[in-house]
Amino acid sequence: MKFNKTISLTISIVLCLFAATGCNSKKAASSETSSSQTVSPERLKEVVVYTYDSFAGEWGPGPELTQKFEAKTGYKLTLVDCGDSIQAFNRAVLEKEAPQADVIIGIDNNLAEQARASGILAEYEPKNASSIIDENLRKALGNDNLLTPYDYSHFALIYDTQSSVPAPKSLEELVKDTYKKKIILMDPRTSTPGLGFLAWTVSVFGNGYEDYWKQLKSNILTMTSGWSEGWGMFMNGEAPLVISYTTSPAYNVEYEDNDRFAALVFDEGHVQQVEGYGLLKGAQNAEGAKVFMDYLITEEAQGILPLTQWMYPVNKNIALPESYKKAAPIPEKTLATDTDATEKAVSVIQSLFAQ
Repeated sequence: MKFNKTISLTISIVLCLFAATGCNSKKAASSETSSSQTVSPERLKEVVVYTYDSFAGEWGPGPELTQKFEAKTGYKLTLVDCGDSIQAFNRAVLEKEAPQADVIIGIDNNLAEQARASGILAEYEPKNASSIIDENLRKALGNDNLLTPYDYSHFALIYDTQSSVPAPKSLEELVKDTYKKKIILMDPRTSTPGLGFLAWTVSVFGNGYEDYWKQLKSNILTMTSGWSEGWGMFMNGEAPLVISYTTSPAYNVEYEDNDRFAALVFDEGHVQQVEGYGLLKGAQNAEGAKVFMDYLITEEAQGILPLTQWMYPVNKNIALPESYKKAAPIPEKTLATDTDATEKAVSVIQSLFAQ
């Protein structure tokens, strides 16, 4: 879903859920066997994972993870690209009574409570998780073995330093006329970065977030359905500001030797995203799923993430590349988020943009 040069949030939640069923498998389609039926021997050799485009895509960690996991374990790994994490979650909810996937990747700290309440997750603690993952990261996802962190970073505005507009120094400055049609955001109903930016504004402005968004509205060029589309527009020069992560500019330094793009760090603080994965309740191949879940936090798997996922790995033993030291600033202040308030804010913002 692309909003082109106008802002529109009039598409209903029902349509978003319907669209979420259009996930694309990165390998042959998985068996359609219902969890209530006998699972075929072939399916028991396959681990099916629902995830998002930037994870499963050509430039994400998915291809290398798949190759190494299959070589190490003998399982076939099928990554199913559902667009964005919220779309993957919506599909898992729709299939709750007859799950087609075994694992879901991309449920972050802003979505964790909804996922937990939906009843789609089963408890499982990957091997060594408690010793190699920081306790605060595990607490961000509930620390109840329904979700395990695999990466994290802070949300930030990424700025094109070759732009004619000055770099904003706070969220408040984004409402200035200087930034009219200069900001690319993502839809909070379908995108975790979109939901993260909304959570950020709720944390900073409290009950005044709606007034803030009313002022911000005219400065938003577009709201894309997912991060990949929004980042692509930014890279094409369609706007000088995009919501992403403090770690995102490390890509340009690493592969382009280019420090043109900068993560802006604001004194008011930033919210953090902790991304997690979980075992789906009723998974057709729960044993294979657990093998994959164990693997995803190993040093071999986690070492792939910094230069493909462009997020911090959760495994404490991974050394970061030089590009992170040069272009991935760490905010001094991490803001707490209110998931209930953020969830309520989604419908408020939807109504605002429908006007």
